[in-house]
Amino acid sequence: MNWQLIESDDALQQLLARMSACETVLVDTEFMRRNTYYPEVALVQLCFVSGDPQSEMAWLIDPLQISDPTPLASLFTDSSVLKVLHSASEDLEVFQRWLGVLPQPLFDTQRAAGLLNIGFGMGYRALVQEICAVDLPKGETRSDWLQRPLTASQCEYAAQDVTWLLPVWRELQQRCEQQGKLQWVLADGQDATRALGTDTYDCQKRIKTAWKLNPRQLGRLTAICDWRENTAKQRDKPRGWIIDDPGCLRLALEDPDSMDALGGSVDIPAPAIRRYGEELLALLGAQRAVPEAALPTALPPPLNASQRERVKKLKSQAREIAEKLSVAPQALVPTRDFELLLREAAGQAFEPPVHWRGWREQAVISPLRKALAGGSQ
Repeated sequence: MNWQLIESDDALQQLLARMSACETVLVDTEFMRRNTYYPEVALVQLCFVSGDPQSEMAWLIDPLQISDPTPLASLFTDSSVLKVLHSASEDLEVFQRWLGVLPQPLFDTQRAAGLLNIGFGMGYRALVQEICAVDLPKGETRSDWLQRPLTASQCEYAAQDVTWLLPVWRELQQRCEQQGKLQWVLADGQDATRALGTDTYDCQKRIKTAWKLNPRQLGRLTAICDWRENTAKQRDKPRGWIIDDPGCLRLALEDPDSMDALGGSVDIPAPAIRRYGEELLALLGAQRAVPEAALPTALPPPLNASQRERVKKLKSQAREIAEKLSVAPQALVPTRDFELLLREAAGQAFEPPVHWRGWREQAVISPLRKALAGGSQ
C-alpha cells in the first residue's frame, strides 16, 4: 500500500498545487469523540484521480501538524472537483468544525449503494467486499488516532480506507450513470450538507414522554435543552456530561425555585447542581414570566392504532415505488418520514425535510401524498 504522510503547511500546499488538475478526490477521516461534544480530527486521507501517475496513492494529512488548513478548505469548496466519501455524516461534522466548510459536490458511496439497491447502510468493509471481493482488516478500528507518532499499522489501515474507495466509487459511478441515478446521489450529497448547516438538535422532541407535557412544561423543557446544548458546545463536552435527558425532564416537571428544591426534588448529580444550579434557577425563573401566548404548542401524541395502520399501508406503497425504481426502500424514504407525511395530511404545520425536494418530490413524496389523500399512485 503506497501512502505518504503530510506533516507541514508547505507539504500540504505543494501536494494540492500538484493535484490542482484533479477532477475527483477520495476522502476519509480518522477522529476521536470519547469525551467531547465536537469530533477531534486526527487524520485526513486523500486519494486523487488525475493524470499524475502517483496521484492514486494515499496522502495522509496530519491535522495536528498543520497550522493553516486553508488550502484543504479551498479544495473541498472547489465545485469542479468531485468529493467522494463513504457514510459522510460524521466526516462532514469534522470538516464543519475544523475547516468551517463542507465538501461539495459530494458523492457518498453508502448512499449510492442504497439508491442502486446493493444494500442500505452498508459499512465500508462490506461494500469493498461486495464490489472488490476484498476483506479489509479492521485491527485499528478502535485505535487512538490522536497519539503521535502514528504507527505504520495505523497508516496502512488509514491508507486502505481511502485507496479501496477508488475502485468502489468507479463501479458505483458507472452503475449510477447507466441507471440515470448519478444526479440522485449528488442531490443527496447536497441535501446532507444543507441539513448539517441548518439542522437543530431538538432534544425535547426526542424525549419519548415529552408529548405528555403541557405547553408551560414543554416551554421549560425546550429552554433547558437549549441551554444544555449551548453549554455542551461551549465546554466541548457530551450533552450527558452536563445534564442527562431524564434530568432535563425532571427539571421541566418539578420547576424547582431554590437550591434546596433543586437538590431535593430533582435527580441531578451534586457536581452538576454546584456548577449549574444558579444558571438553571435563573433559567426556570425566566420561564415563569413567559406569557401563555408565547409558549410552544404541545407535541403530538404517538400514533393511534388507526394511524399506525395507515403508516403500514404507506410503507407498503413506498416499497412498491422502491421496487419499480430498483432502490433500497430505506434509501427512498426514512422511516420517520411516514409519520411526518401522515401528520402533514392531517393539516399539521412543519418545515418539510430538505430531502423531500428535488427528485424525491416527484418520484416518491408526491405519489405518497396522493395515496394519503385517497388518490392513486
